[in-house]
Amino acid sequence: MEKGQGVTDDGIILVDKPAGISSFGVVAKVRHELTKRAGHKVKVGHTGTLDPFATGLMILLSGKATKRSNEFLKKDKVYEATICLGEVSSTGDPEGEITPYDQLGSFGDMVFMSQPSRDEVEAAVERFVGVIDQKVPQYSAVKINGQRAYKLARAGKDFETPTRQVTIYDIEILSYEWPELKIRCHVSSGTYIRTLGEDIGEKLGVGGYLTSLRRIKIDKYDVKDAMTLEEFCE
Repeated sequence: MEKGQGVTDDGIILVDKPAGISSFGVVAKVRHELTKRAGHKVKVGHTGTLDPFATGLMILLSGKATKRSNEFLKKDKVYEATICLGEVSSTGDPEGEITPYDQLGSFGDMVFMSQPSRDEVEAAVERFVGVIDQKVPQYSAVKINGQRAYKLARAGKDFETPTRQVTIYDIEILSYEWPELKIRCHVSSGTYIRTLGEDIGEKLGVGGYLTSLRRIKIDKYDVKDAMTLEEFCE
């Protein structure tokens, strides 16, 4: 596949998802465009979602290729993420309620914490490389008694999410300047990078949440070969 081509002859469509739109919104736009071009309704499906705030590679399947979705569901992935340390989010990302990590009420709004050194950050990050148990976030699409967890969370329901075993093959620190930590991670399917960001912040004793997330690769497919939605529609 040539860089930027984005569409293969066998119905695989690589899209570089922008921020601010759901994965289902991306599918709807691509379906609309393909249907308009073909003059009849075209089936389009995704092979894994990204949160609305996230950007990067989505693999869509059109026409008969939609039957191949299971081939893409359990592939390893590579992400780049920015973690804001010293604060936490109710959703683990910028869309939630942001609060200081450790606020002592008797001292007003003063927050007491130490800023981790580069060596401390490296040591904490290294603890997450390998096979780990990861708690599924409440704001996720996993089903709890038949209902999506994020719908229960938005409704203020009290519930527990499952813990899953995932594999973190590698985490590279791209940059660190308090409070911003940028990482690139190669992970197994089913890994929640929002949870990884929160757990790294927790391990450092300062809390943390993702301010940005970009999916770079899914198996052999790379975002550099994808088209933006704007390019696809043109």
